[in-house]
Amino acid sequence: MSKRKVQGKASSSEKKTIKAVLDKNKKLPTNTQPWWPVLISVLVTFICFTTAINNQFVNWDDDRNFYENPLVQNVTKANFGEHTYKIFTTGVIGNYNPLPIWTFAIEKIYFGFENTQYWHLTNILLHLICVFLVYRIALFLGIRWQGALLASLLFGIHPMRVESVAWITERKDVLFGVFYLGALLQYIKYKIDAKKIRWVWMTILFLLSLFSKIQAVSFPLSLMAVDYLMNKKYEVKSIINKIPFFLLSLAFGVYGIMTLKQFGSLATVDDTTNFNFIQRLFVGSFSFVIYLIKLIIPFRMSPLYPYPNYFPWFFYPSMLMAPVVVYFLYKSYKNEYKVIFFGLTFFIVNIVFLLQILGAGQGYLADRFTYIAYLGFFIIAGFYFDKWINRYPEKTNMYYSIAGVYLLVFAFMTFQQNKIWKNSGTLWTHVLKYYEATTLPFGNRANYYRDNKMYAEALADYNKTISMKDNQPQAYNSRARLFFDIAKNQDTLLLALNDYNKAIQYDPKDGEFRINRGATYARLGNIDKAIEDFNEGLKLKPDHAVGYLNRSIMYQNLNRIDLALQDIDSYLKLNPYNADLWYEKGRALRLLNRNQEAITAYTQAIGFKTNNIGLFYYERSRTYAGLNMINEARADFQNAISFNFTSFDPAFKQQLGL
Repeated sequence: MSKRKVQGKASSSEKKTIKAVLDKNKKLPTNTQPWWPVLISVLVTFICFTTAINNQFVNWDDDRNFYENPLVQNVTKANFGEHTYKIFTTGVIGNYNPLPIWTFAIEKIYFGFENTQYWHLTNILLHLICVFLVYRIALFLGIRWQGALLASLLFGIHPMRVESVAWITERKDVLFGVFYLGALLQYIKYKIDAKKIRWVWMTILFLLSLFSKIQAVSFPLSLMAVDYLMNKKYEVKSIINKIPFFLLSLAFGVYGIMTLKQFGSLATVDDTTNFNFIQRLFVGSFSFVIYLIKLIIPFRMSPLYPYPNYFPWFFYPSMLMAPVVVYFLYKSYKNEYKVIFFGLTFFIVNIVFLLQILGAGQGYLADRFTYIAYLGFFIIAGFYFDKWINRYPEKTNMYYSIAGVYLLVFAFMTFQQNKIWKNSGTLWTHVLKYYEATTLPFGNRANYYRDNKMYAEALADYNKTISMKDNQPQAYNSRARLFFDIAKNQDTLLLALNDYNKAIQYDPKDGEFRINRGATYARLGNIDKAIEDFNEGLKLKPDHAVGYLNRSIMYQNLNRIDLALQDIDSYLKLNPYNADLWYEKGRALRLLNRNQEAITAYTQAIGFKTNNIGLFYYERSRTYAGLNMINEARADFQNAISFNFTSFDPAFKQQLGL
């Protein structure tokens, strides 16, 4: 038996496979490759994510991104243009990603917050488009359909995809992924046929990806990796034509960092909850190693990976991976293993900004950060699978079997992993399986229990998190809200008051705590104390709409209608889409004998077409009558009756001659 000689460089067949796509005299690779395999990838991926379709929203940024975000919460067809402008000129929780927020606004208009399955389907459909694009990219890189099928399946059903798809907040990932991969495909096509229209499309898609997620800033670096793979030398022209993309990336990157810093999401040396910069370099190297391991063996996947309370010793050895990676890059470059060099480089440039060296928010070890980065390795897998089944036909069955088993395991893991995102309760219970010494999961699960009236379970979780760490003002505030909600006597309200006092003691600058305590004083009948807390809280947090609402109620109780009206106006500046508050404004104006202004306020309330529209018509009818506008009063009274309003004064009806 003859022995195969070990080759020091890439085989000629490997070079030819890559170079073939650059042959201008040949048809584009996809013209000779079938389309049906991508249908398999799309179908298998969809089946794996069917367990996510009926999931609910979760209180892990879904609240702040859309269902409690006024930009989405209050959007209607009538004000969609106004809200679109605000969405594209405003950051949300420290991030500038207007396109995903804009899609949330559209979904809110057409589906509301009750039909969560449509929101999840949107994420899944966007992910399926990404799967399709990966298949096309692989084909245009010269990989035959078998390898392209494997690459697209790995991209579609790898368990590390779940966070990006099953979590609606991560619309950012799948949406930016569609535009990023679309732009990448256009660039690869441009490298083949040099059609200028492809450059135009690439630029548009790249911009859209930047508006979807800041992670898209890596795009020009990915283009350089593609240049190398497609056997083009790094000419000056090739670098110059990428300068506009680097400038766009720089602009969006700087703005994104400024937004994060303004929101307080970036770690600083003065922040005792974070490591210093040198330690964060090791955090980055450790994250890099974990991502490599989870590529092969996705283990212990969690929506949250808490930072350790101290700097662990095992972070230090992770830096040894750096020379190993450099060695692999050097050897693959020197020996012209282009696909390996491309895949590793693509992974590095798409993960390096996400390794938490700057420590932005709760992103430590986050699964979602691999969404695009892993593509480099999937291309490697697809290329060598294609190469080996064609070079060693006698081993084809073995290769298919290995790939099949691996994909089946991934499919099962993904199918199951989706279920942890069913609701906030299942989500945080899963996190607590691995991180039971962390307070955040207990607090968030308690909030879910409280919102769903599971008060005993909520109280147990609040007690647990406070017992683990006393200096938690937000935990005391949350438990106080629970006591406030369930209070049927003064004793329970006093428990709430005590917790609010503790929250304010630990964080005296949080206006919400004082506003909440003011509401407790109000229920205890201490109006002076309530107003005092509302005043102080609104100084600290002047954008707290509920604070103005609560203080307006106190002023009405004191018959200070003028002051109540001022607070109602302040509320409506922050939340102009609350019909009931426009109604309350109308009532206040009427009590102040400002009837014409009251009619304007009632008209605003009627425009929202809520369940109380009959009441609104009735009150406007009474106001018209006060202005001796009898015809208008009669019309409004009849409108009120048509909306089944029955609580009218018979004497008033008689006065109108009806």
